[in-house]
Amino acid sequence: MHNKLSKLAALAVAMPLALVGCAGAPSGDSGSNEITYWLWDANQLPAYQACATDFEKTNPDTKIKVEQFGWADYWNKLTTGLVAGTAPDVFTNHLNYYPTYAGKNQILPLDEFVTKDQVRTDVYPEGLADLWVGQDGKRYGLPKDFDTVGMFYNKKMLADAGVAETDLANLTWNPQDGGTYEKLIARLTVDANGKRGDEPGFDKTKVAVHGLGMDENNGAGVGQQMWSMYALSTGWQYTDKNPWGTKFNYDDPRLQQTLSWYRGLIEKGYLPSLAVSRSGTSVNDGFGAGKYALSTNGSWMINSYFGYDGVEVGVAPTPTGPSGKRASIFNGLADSIYTGTDNRDGAWKWVKYLASADCQKTVGDKAVVFPALPEALDIAQTTFSAKNVDITAFTRPLDEKATHLYPITDHAPEIASIMGPAIDAVLSFQADPSSLTQANEQVNALFK
Repeated sequence: MHNKLSKLAALAVAMPLALVGCAGAPSGDSGSNEITYWLWDANQLPAYQACATDFEKTNPDTKIKVEQFGWADYWNKLTTGLVAGTAPDVFTNHLNYYPTYAGKNQILPLDEFVTKDQVRTDVYPEGLADLWVGQDGKRYGLPKDFDTVGMFYNKKMLADAGVAETDLANLTWNPQDGGTYEKLIARLTVDANGKRGDEPGFDKTKVAVHGLGMDENNGAGVGQQMWSMYALSTGWQYTDKNPWGTKFNYDDPRLQQTLSWYRGLIEKGYLPSLAVSRSGTSVNDGFGAGKYALSTNGSWMINSYFGYDGVEVGVAPTPTGPSGKRASIFNGLADSIYTGTDNRDGAWKWVKYLASADCQKTVGDKAVVFPALPEALDIAQTTFSAKNVDITAFTRPLDEKATHLYPITDHAPEIASIMGPAIDAVLSFQADPSSLTQANEQVNALFK
């Protein structure tokens, strides 16, 4: 849901978002009584369609038209719509994009609406609402959900390897030898002759099951589901401050050592190559097909991993790193109002309802993502439990204060166009991890 950003970086750079309208004070109701709302996740479409139906019952003068597009099409269409002046009234927004939209006055600040209707912004998990306050101090979204990263595992493969599921909660990792985490990955790797990665005679050129799967995208240099949980557990941070840092730290030895370790798993045969990960089969489908024993991925992917016939799945937290803590990026989505809407009051009413307990409880009951409001999250947790899905591996980083905010800065498209290919080059053995120092200089030059 939230990855694949680097695939759109070139488009974002080549096709700058045009200025459309201006973000002035809220105006009165005018124009069409139909509010068009866009989202990209097909799994969430039923929940938000149900929210729209409920909203229309109490707002009969307003019609909500919900439209869903796949991830790549979504951002392509939105970019085109912003240029052409045909963007939807309200759309699901991502932290990697909203700073650009806000800087171009393409989305409305919500502060006057929030103040007028006395909407509370202190009811969310710590730091979540702050993600949507721009560098200008204005608010551009109300949190609708949040996500963290956990480790999915194949229960049968663990049992066959003689590994207890309870052991996964206590794994440790370091960039020198990988700790008990790498030992587990090696144990779960099996070659075509049945030899495990930690056994004599293991053939790394003929691997039948990789101990760990690789997500197909490093997320525009963020590596949210791929490598971020390791690097952040060393104490490394993306920027000098977050949000709105102006100096990136891709030159930090802790990151470069982490990526050196990570690609070392490829050399040992424990992890598929970057090329294999992008060969057309997603990491979750590879997991479902029995190609991978472990897979780090986001909480929004729960239903996908637990939806494969004949595969018993569990979820564990990511390993504890050299800092003494485990780590997970703490990300979240919000809904934004297009500056060019001809019905600002109607659009705000819909955005406010999307962020309300009523709508978020509806979303929670569908058990697809984690709603931002605690009372709605409780409903989601109950629904997940009824489906025999334990989500504590994803909520544990919040309890342990082991979360790290998704990096929010200016120049996100340009950064993605530099760091995405630079990290790809490292992971595909075309460049040494030390090459990230030069790429980091290019990134930091954007802020001068």
